[in-house]
Amino acid sequence: MNIQFASRLVLLAGLASSMIGCAEWRTSKTLGQNIDDTTIVAEVKSKLATDKSIDSKNITVSSYKGTVQLSGFVNSESQLNKPAAIAGEVKGVRRVINNLVVAR
Repeated sequence: MNIQFASRLVLLAGLASSMIGCAEWRTSKTLGQNIDDTTIVAEVKSKLATDKSIDSKNITVSSYKGTVQLSGFVNSESQLNKPAAIAGEVKGVRRVINNLVVAR
C-alpha cells in the first residue's frame, strides 16, 4: 500500500466520521426534551388507562420532541379516535400520529 493511498483513506475515514457525528447531533434530543417526552408518555398512558370507554392495554404510546405516536389495537371503530383526542389534550403535545387499528 503506498503512502499517498493510505493518507487519502485516513482523510476519507475522518470526513465520514465527522459527517456521522453531525447527523447524530441533529436527530438527538436534549436532556430536557427527553424528560418532556417521558412525562408526556406517562401522562397519556395514565389518561388512557383511567378512561373506562377505552381498552388501553393494547395501545403503545411513544413521543419524540412532543409528537406522540399511538399504535396498537382497539376493540371497535368508536374507540379509534378517542385515544388521539385524549393524547392531544396533554400539555406539551404538539402533534398526534394515530396508527391505531380495530382488532378483528
